[in-house]
Amino acid sequence: MRPRRQSQRGGHFAEPHAKAFLSRPSPLTARSMEYISTRGSAPALDFEGATLAGLASDGGLYVPREWPRFSQQEIADMAGLPYAQLAAKVMAPFVAGSLSPERLLELTTQAYGRFAHEAVTPLRQLDEQQWVLELFHGPTLAFKDVALQLLGLLFEEFLARTDRNLTIVGATSGDTGSAAIDAVAGRDKVDIFMLHPRGRVSDVQRRQMTTVLAPNVHNIAIEGSFDDAQAMVKRMFNDRAMTDRFAIGAVNSINWARLMAQVVYYFAAGLQLGAPHRAVAFSVPTGNFGDVFAGYVAAKMGLPVAKLIVATNVNDILHRALSSGDYSQGTVTPTAAPSMDIQVSSNFERLLFDLNGRDGAALAEQMAGFEATRAMQLTNAQREGASALFQSARADADEMARAIRWAWESCGELIDPHTACGLHAARTAGIEARTPVVTLATAHPAKFPEAVERSTGHRPSLPARVGDLFDREERLFELPGDYDAVADYVAGHATPKA
Repeated sequence: MRPRRQSQRGGHFAEPHAKAFLSRPSPLTARSMEYISTRGSAPALDFEGATLAGLASDGGLYVPREWPRFSQQEIADMAGLPYAQLAAKVMAPFVAGSLSPERLLELTTQAYGRFAHEAVTPLRQLDEQQWVLELFHGPTLAFKDVALQLLGLLFEEFLARTDRNLTIVGATSGDTGSAAIDAVAGRDKVDIFMLHPRGRVSDVQRRQMTTVLAPNVHNIAIEGSFDDAQAMVKRMFNDRAMTDRFAIGAVNSINWARLMAQVVYYFAAGLQLGAPHRAVAFSVPTGNFGDVFAGYVAAKMGLPVAKLIVATNVNDILHRALSSGDYSQGTVTPTAAPSMDIQVSSNFERLLFDLNGRDGAALAEQMAGFEATRAMQLTNAQREGASALFQSARADADEMARAIRWAWESCGELIDPHTACGLHAARTAGIEARTPVVTLATAHPAKFPEAVERSTGHRPSLPARVGDLFDREERLFELPGDYDAVADYVAGHATPKA
């Protein structure tokens, strides 16, 4: 395994602050957390089991059996905690029974020690109401690092308790792949196979994946869209010929542990802007619905969230679903925001499950209908339940460009095209002036230099820590958009279970 740099910031476990933090365990951690499938028939698992499984055996997604909830006082007591300690506090109820609070804090300290900014996810103010939450200070310059740096450590932690080898199979529209590869490259007992749609990710996104030459890393470029790649991944989880031989695991946001880690930065931003005594709205550039669902979880845990604004580009299945109840798959249109070029949002299933009374059998029937016809209508309960917290907006190419230009000319901030979709939605949402609106800045603008330069006349440069990216050797494998070809490749290069 490659060496891991320890955090150089404060917060070591022997320090008084950390000792005090650990001496006040939340009552929420007193019992183990159990995870159930959204489709109702898979066995319930503990956190360790759900993390290693990824997708449930009935095709559903794992969610906690019940949402833990913090009191106002417990949330107020989190103010001022360093990010690693806040993360351990927020995540403690979800890992109960699988990790001790002390071990969780060790893992969060290690995970967030690799970030380039002391605050990990710093807030920047744009004007009187608009803020951006910078989630791109990790090693691959995208928000996925916040979750995947921890997930890599969790895989290693849990696999060390067994004789198993894990075969990670993932699909990426650009950012998940590089973040996941960075998190697990060179780690013991893990092979990773990452599928991306050939020619539909940026050069920076591709190179951040394909220049990692560790022997356990396999980059696969397929013909087709991200949705095609994601469908192949989900099919492999239900392919007995593969699952009997290999322990298939997930790093996409279908893995609950990823979403769990993303909940933390909603608390971090909310606390800085006055929580629990002040509600905050969040605008989230959205493709697979994982990042915005983490905001929903934060609200269920007691964080005062005024509104979750779901921002899409022209691939607007989620905007149509939330505004009119029409969840129907369209044709993927390539845009300057490729991580949002998605027409099937896997994590939306988690929300539909929660809003429909957690009826797994009913949701299984609803999703079977969608998978057969690629279309469905939300139930009245789902539409009405969503409208209480969610609203949505769609940004076309011109609106995206105008948002990039406004942030630069009016605020001196360079933002990437995904963040621009979120900012457009935030500025047009009609949120009451006294309520802060935080747009999640999901990627560093240098990952999309051409789009930023077209809008501002200024070309963002890569941070020094990745400045040699275009000088590095690439390695990838090109395959047709055919499941059997991908499955054969994985079977030929993966390590069997044990």
